[in-house]
Amino acid sequence: MKPEVEICRFLDAHISDVWTAITDKTWMKQWYFDLQEFKPEVGFTFEFVGGPEDGIQYHHICVVTEVIFEKKLAYSWKYAGYEGISYVTFLLSDVDGKTRLDFSHSGISTFPITNPDFALHNFEAGWDHFIQHALPEFLSELLKSNKSK
Repeated sequence: MKPEVEICRFLDAHISDVWTAITDKTWMKQWYFDLQEFKPEVGFTFEFVGGPEDGIQYHHICVVTEVIFEKKLAYSWKYAGYEGISYVTFLLSDVDGKTRLDFSHSGISTFPITNPDFALHNFEAGWDHFIQHALPEFLSELLKSNKSK
């Protein structure tokens, strides 16, 4: 399945910090979603509610499908009460002490096209915010606080 959203981002952080940022619920809350529980274990199901600030809040149901420590995290992504299933993948690689993140989200086209909230541009905007802004800003603040200790 060809990804509908793909983002490559170089992060000025060690791969272990990026891995923790995408797999530790305490860190995830700082830049992603506030998850009640998360474990980077194949088969682990996690859920959260989210959506447009002034719109419907959707119940997301995700299942971890692949984990390679400090290299790959993948999970399914669907919405309770709606058809369709998609897949999110984070690939990490070390490049001279920095981390290359190759992110993809495929299967978006399986969601109901009659629901404007499931339009591709909304996913593109959301992932752009998380991957291009929120995650790098979180990691930058983390790095600053670690240097001041």
